[in-house]
Amino acid sequence: MAEECCLYHGDSLAAYGFPGHPFGVDRHDVFMRAFEQAGLMAQVGHGQPVMATQKQIEYFHAHDYVEKVKMLSAAGQGLLDHGDTPAFKGVYQAAATVVGTGLQALEDIMFAKYQRAFIPIAGLHHARRDIASGFCVFNDCGVLIETLRRNYGINRVAYVDIDAHHGDGVFYAFEDDPDLIFVDLHEDGRFLYPGTGFAEETGKGQASGTKLNIPMRIRADDDDFLVAWEQVEAYLNKNQPEFILFQCGADSIKGDPITDMEYSEQSHAYAAERLRVIADQYSDGRLLVMGGGGYNHDNLARAWCAVMEKLV
Repeated sequence: MAEECCLYHGDSLAAYGFPGHPFGVDRHDVFMRAFEQAGLMAQVGHGQPVMATQKQIEYFHAHDYVEKVKMLSAAGQGLLDHGDTPAFKGVYQAAATVVGTGLQALEDIMFAKYQRAFIPIAGLHHARRDIASGFCVFNDCGVLIETLRRNYGINRVAYVDIDAHHGDGVFYAFEDDPDLIFVDLHEDGRFLYPGTGFAEETGKGQASGTKLNIPMRIRADDDDFLVAWEQVEAYLNKNQPEFILFQCGADSIKGDPITDMEYSEQSHAYAAERLRVIADQYSDGRLLVMGGGGYNHDNLARAWCAVMEKLV
């Protein structure tokens, strides 16, 4: 019988962040202090950060793009996208550690060391296969999906995202993939970066009708979330995933400096609780949770601790 839940943390994971950016390197330690103060440290296993190999990263990303990240990382300057994501010295190693830690969590779950896992600095859902985007250098979510298929024979993966921003890097990479069960609740793309994720975006080709984008109104609150979540559960029950990835960005909580949503941490806790039940029903309990965004420190600490309370 697998132990229940593992928290993956450490200095090399905390190193992923940008100078002068909302996504700073202090987010990891803010959460860890709150987690310890909540008395939860003894209730979970503890995993160390691991750096992914270039081959593993290239399960999702284009070789030339990975080489570019390595070059600019060594130089310590330049832009990895069109303006939001600057290089810094060591950015390749930091981003590869986000990916590698997720892969280690995946392995630990697939080999039944744990049923569930949480990684606070993870869920970098904007990066495309060939370019960075929105503070995201490597798309760990995409690498995890590709790895589940290549290495573990898990095709029916559910990706559930409640970050305020649409997970465009995941959506468009798998838009024509009928087996990727994609669910994303996010602030309406007419008002917030990246300007995507409209309700009519349901997949292409054979995947038409297999993706669920739920744009939320500006200042959507917990009541709005609960109404929308009914669609999520119906969709997941219909598709019966073999593995669930959950991106629980805290920038959808009231008071975030760069978004306009008004959930409380109770929405994040409810989603985690319900996904745990669904994972137990269809996925042998396999649930990997990624912290995602969140730029108000009090919010991310409360949200991620609320999620962890449900996972343990």
